Order: sequence, then structure tokens, then C-alpha cells
Amino acid sequence: RTCGTDQYMQNVMSNPELKKQYLDMQQQFESELQRLQLAQANRQVEQNAIIPPIRIPVAVHYPSVIADNTNATNVSLRACLVLLAQRQINILNADYNATNSDISLWSSASAFYPGTNVGVMNVSFELATLNHPAGSGQGFPVSGSPAVTFGTDYLSGADSDATWAGYFNLVVRNISGGILGYSPLGGNLSSGATVVIDNNAFGATMTGSPASCSGYIPSAPYNLGRTLTHELGHFFNLNHTFQGCDGANCLTSGDRVCDTPSADTPWYSCAAAPGTVSTNCGTTQLTMNYMDYTDDVCMYMFTAGHATRM
Repeated sequence: RTCGTDQYMQNVMSNPELKKQYLDMQQQFESELQRLQLAQANRQVEQNAIIPPIRIPVAVHYPSVIADNTNATNVSLRACLVLLAQRQINILNADYNATNSDISLWSSASAFYPGTNVGVMNVSFELATLNHPAGSGQGFPVSGSPAVTFGTDYLSGADSDATWAGYFNLVVRNISGGILGYSPLGGNLSSGATVVIDNNAFGATMTGSPASCSGYIPSAPYNLGRTLTHELGHFFNLNHTFQGCDGANCLTSGDRVCDTPSADTPWYSCAAAPGTVSTNCGTTQLTMNYMDYTDDVCMYMFTAGHATRM
């Protein structure tokens, strides 16, 4: 697994204007996070079960697929890609709300990670169908149809498009250098920012009719949609769990989340068993966490600290 977020943020920090915007937003974020944590400590925050989920409108963009209603193959491909987008959104909803089927693995693994609990976000990602921004051309959605574009927006490798400000935007395209995806660290919806996912790691392998989406078939070991789960974590301001060993204050060092065991190197592939990977920080690596680098089939949870930060 190779994530491009670190390189993306290096580019941001080398631009004085973007750096200032980022640091200002992070200052606001950290202030709000402290307020929330204090409210939780004082039991001022109600349980998620009685709060309606936060609804997040999603738009998915395939810049490299040109819409052509006169070509049956193209029409079929586009229909397949809409289904693939919905499949990916279903995965996000399961992973972020801890309703994914493999979360059951935590019941036996948790014994190796005292003080760490599963995080539940209480969100609803929804492929938007109404109130689309004005656009033209066959590749632009009309009201009542899913917010999926083909060959019209986020062109020429763009990472933002103000046309889609206010939506959570996903751009699916070929990324060079073997990178599976990338995201800003703390994304700004008001600018039309996006998470970019490689066309070989978006969604999950589909069967049935249509059986596949030519050129957009996710391949193992990244074929269960967890690349976007990982990258969206960055958009919600999560660092990698292997950011470094925690210092005196786990809220300001390492990955800035106190219930993730500190680590300084990523874990690739799948661990032999839970609790078997030691780190240079003197901890047991939380290899199954979405913010590490393990294969899709072996990552299945956020922590409660992750959920609070997001």
C-alpha cells in the first residue's frame, strides 16, 4: 500500500499561501477538538444512538470516461461505474459506522490492546441525487440522477473544482508512481476539494450484471474498498498510525490519538495474528487499523479516539 497524502501535504506546505490556509484551519480544528473532548469528559455530549446521523452528500467523478450516448459499450460502462460508486459508498458507511462484517474479529483481538475500543462515527454517506450544480454535456448529472460525472469535471489532474463546493468529492483516475490514493490532511469542502483514488483500488470486485467495469476493476489485495476508507480518514484529519512514538503528550505527538498504540513504521500485508507485531516504540502495533498500510482484507477498524478526532 502506498498513500500519497504525505507528498501532497509537502507540496501544500511549500506554498506560502496554501500553508497559511492550512495552518489557520488546523488551529480552528484543534480548538474545536479540545472543546469536544472537554464536553465528553464532562458528560455533556449525548450518546450517538439518540443523535441523527450526519448526512454527507457525495459526488463521484470519472474524468477519463467520456460520455457517448450513441455507443452502447460506453453507456453500459457508465452504468457499471455508477453501481461501483454506490458499492464504494456502502463500504464507507459500513466501515465508518463499525457495521462491517469483519469488525467481529475485534472481539478476540481486543485483548492484545488494552485501552483501545472500536470507533463509531454515526454518519451517512449518500450519493447525491438532487440540487446538482449547473452543468452541461452528456457527462453531467441531471436532477434525480446520481451525482456522478464523466469526462467533465476535475480535468487535467485537478484536485479541486469549485463547481462541486459543498459535496464530498471522489475523483477516480489513474495515479502514476504506484500510489493508490491521496487526500488533503483535513479537507475543505467549501473549495470543492477531493479525495483521489486510483482506478485499480476504487470500490470492490463486483459480480452479476454488469459483471465488471472495464478499466476500473479493483485488484487484490486492494479490492475491498478500504483504500478510500483510509484516504477519507486523512480528509477527516487523521494521520497514519505509524507517525512516530508518542512523546510526553499523546494529543500533540505521534498520530495525536491516544488510544492508538504508537508506531514509527507502517505494517504491510497481513499480520500472522493479532498482537504479534512489536514496534520500536515498545508497543504492539494496531495492524488492523484503517490508518495503517495492511491489506484490505486485514484492516477493519478505527479507534474511539479516531472517531472523536474525525
